[in-house]
Amino acid sequence: MGGKASKQETAASNLESAASKPESTTSKTTSPDIELEKPWRKFDWEKKEVLKKRLEMFSVNHPDVKHIKILVAGQVGAGKSSFINSVNNAFRGRMTSEAIVDQSSGKSFTKNLKSHRVRGADGDLPFVLTDIMGLQPKVLEGSQPEDIIKAIYGHVKDEYKFNEEEPLSHTSEDYVSDPLLSDQAFCLVYIVEANTIEGASDQLVDKLKIIRRRVSDKRIPQVIIMTKVDEACPLVKNDLKKVHTSKKIKEKMQLCSEMIGVPMNCIFPVKNYHDEIDTDDDVDVLILKAFDQIVNFANDRLMNAASN
Repeated sequence: MGGKASKQETAASNLESAASKPESTTSKTTSPDIELEKPWRKFDWEKKEVLKKRLEMFSVNHPDVKHIKILVAGQVGAGKSSFINSVNNAFRGRMTSEAIVDQSSGKSFTKNLKSHRVRGADGDLPFVLTDIMGLQPKVLEGSQPEDIIKAIYGHVKDEYKFNEEEPLSHTSEDYVSDPLLSDQAFCLVYIVEANTIEGASDQLVDKLKIIRRRVSDKRIPQVIIMTKVDEACPLVKNDLKKVHTSKKIKEKMQLCSEMIGVPMNCIFPVKNYHDEIDTDDDVDVLILKAFDQIVNFANDRLMNAASN
């Protein structure tokens, strides 16, 4: 009996010893690395003022177009309005509320087509960000793909109130039958939430693909802004500068690229301003770099449209 008890005591001691080992020791062998050794994208975190000045000095090189129009679309709650405000925050150095943000429901707070001027500390810049009703998976909810396509080509009057049940008709008084070049958007920006990309429904992805296919026929550049990266990865939550070494963020971007069809070099991970009351250089430089690329793509499209 004494020998048997000794074996039981030994086994119990071994179990107790294993249980008392630090959790981190065990997790190292079971959980995948979340940080890559090298950044998957080169990024200069010190270029905020350079980017800001370049954009503030930008001028539209076309006599009939005074500002570059950019259409911002995306799923309800992904951060369309917050992105518009974050762009303005970066230029003005303080919190702004140009686009009204609502966190209280799963429905789109934006009901009308609304254009927002981008403003710097010394006045308006030659950029307009157009906000549109959010996309939802169900057919008769949120903005209709046809309305987004019409808005890109300048067929929808500003302040038009969207109808979830049917797209804007060409017979409506809100339909612009012969839009000017200045009425058109020269880049389409999809706002996608990093946290929910894996769970995006087939219906929502299909809507995005319809829009992408239709505007690609006219060579409209398309960019994805992937928001809430800090909520999607603990590494990034602790240090925003880790966004380009985060394995999780890179994987989410690759998945997004495969699902929607937008190439990786047109996808930009950002953090919108949410609960902050002061601006932050790291948040700003990510926003400004993405916006700089959007403006360049849009300006290239404008030049091509003008020459055709």
